[in-house]
Amino acid sequence: MNTRNGNPALIKLIRAEIEKHGPVSFAWFTDQALYHPEHGYYSSGRCAIGRHGDYFTNVSVGPLFGRLLTAQFAQMWERLGETENFVIVEQGAHHGDFARDVLESAAKCRPDFFAALRYRIVEAFPILQDRQTQTLAKFEEKIEWRASIKLLDPFIGVHFSNELLDSMPVRLIGQSKEKLVDLEGDGFVLIERLLPDGATASKPPRKKRAFNQPALHWIDNVAAKLRRGFVLAVDYGHLSNEFDASIQVRSQHRYLDSPFERIGHADITMHVDWMSIAQRAQVNGLHVAGFTDQHHFLTGIISEWPEIIQSHLLDVDSKMKRELQTLVHPEMLGRSFQVLALAKNVDAGALRLAGFKFARELRSALEL
Repeated sequence: MNTRNGNPALIKLIRAEIEKHGPVSFAWFTDQALYHPEHGYYSSGRCAIGRHGDYFTNVSVGPLFGRLLTAQFAQMWERLGETENFVIVEQGAHHGDFARDVLESAAKCRPDFFAALRYRIVEAFPILQDRQTQTLAKFEEKIEWRASIKLLDPFIGVHFSNELLDSMPVRLIGQSKEKLVDLEGDGFVLIERLLPDGATASKPPRKKRAFNQPALHWIDNVAAKLRRGFVLAVDYGHLSNEFDASIQVRSQHRYLDSPFERIGHADITMHVDWMSIAQRAQVNGLHVAGFTDQHHFLTGIISEWPEIIQSHLLDVDSKMKRELQTLVHPEMLGRSFQVLALAKNVDAGALRLAGFKFARELRSALEL
């Protein structure tokens, strides 16, 4: 596969590594394509979301997603006894639009919650922190930044992410083989190589698997910093028996045929294996508090607080109605995304969150 329209400097760097050391893991290739400090798709600030970007996400639809999540966060705060310092930790904040929507909604609709709220953004890349600082200028007294989860102070509250896990670098492992990235002429190809004896990582029972060690380290680190509260992850993925290790590459609202097109200029993602995340969470003392698709999650929130949208839907042509349809319609984002909630040191009675009011039984859904 050729490398047309990619970042020449990044392509040269990847080629040099393979020429010097041989084929590299797909995880290493993805890490360079997305997170290389100078040339990576995310870290360089080249990532573009929305109508004029490469793809849509919940936040780019409009402020409604943030308003609905604010209601869920406020309920979590109430469930934790209305603690004086309730911390929202957001990771993968892009330009800070979600944080702005949440803080604006809390200030307007729940001033008691807003007074107790503290916001922490985990952001490793200066160019993105600069953009977030601009977006959130009027809330500067509420926000602090950390370069990694490990630098967070232990907190009570919620760790939130939207489309974070799907972009973590993944090794392609299955059937005692691993797919690696190699050179072929002027481009890159995926080749298969047998793993050393005993190196199948988890000896997966499924025919096809993506081994996402960074996601497992992520839940380890989050669990270590969360003293009491919740983890809320919104992403697109599959349950265990449906899991598919296919790679998705997006640019300008098109799916590309190969991860080797537009290297450094395109998004590379893979469906989240929710069962592996839930199992690792349990090892770290977290409990599954909810799991459902986005359609049912947001519908549950709206059923508890219909006033969030009622006044806006009186106008049938309102922007709010279009946002709502995009977020919840099964053929749009409603079924594409799933929502996983984890809890730590939370009483059983406090686990009943509005977003999971219509969720199916948890353990059967995640095969726990």
